Amino acid sequence: MAEKIKQAFASVKGYTRKDEESATLQTDAELKRQKRIKLFTYIGIFLVFQIIVMTVFGLTVMKVKTPKVRLGDISITNLNAAASTPSFDTTFNTQIRVKNTNWGPYKFDAGTITFMYQGVPVGTVSVPKSKAGMRSTKKINVEVSLNSDALTGSSTLASELSSGVVTLTSQAKFTGKVELMLIMKKKKSATMDCTMAIDLSTKTVQSLQCK
Repeated sequence: MAEKIKQAFASVKGYTRKDEESATLQTDAELKRQKRIKLFTYIGIFLVFQIIVMTVFGLTVMKVKTPKVRLGDISITNLNAAASTPSFDTTFNTQIRVKNTNWGPYKFDAGTITFMYQGVPVGTVSVPKSKAGMRSTKKINVEVSLNSDALTGSSTLASELSSGVVTLTSQAKFTGKVELMLIMKKKKSATMDCTMAIDLSTKTVQSLQCK
């Protein structure tokens, strides 16, 4: 009888050990499964983050914008005008401003700015080749001389000179390349189209608008 009881206890203990071992194996398997899930989750988050970074990078840093050319403040040093002739000549100092908003320098070739009265050229100024740095504006000081020699018998000019205000326009186009990451170069042409009104009595620029 005693021997049977011992065998029963031994059998119970054997089952208990097996249950414990089975539970331990199941726990280990569950931990490994949870670790794999976490690992895949982290990898997924990392990939999504990388996609977002690359998208933002492509839409901002790698997007090439067209530089802009504008005239700065104009300081008139000489101005002569006669409504009876009609004629005018003037000299002024200004700045050519090439604005580059790209994440890389903009190197542009030499160009010419043409000043006109009602589409007829009245003077030009040459701009040497140069470079506008990353997200910066290149400023070039120039002296401009204009005259109405090419305008013969213009009744409109006589009328404007009599009114005391002469309206001139200026146009320019600079060709160049924007360089990104030292490897990518994109051709871009910077253009300018400005309109200025000169007050003859005060010898100042009444208004200046560029686009």
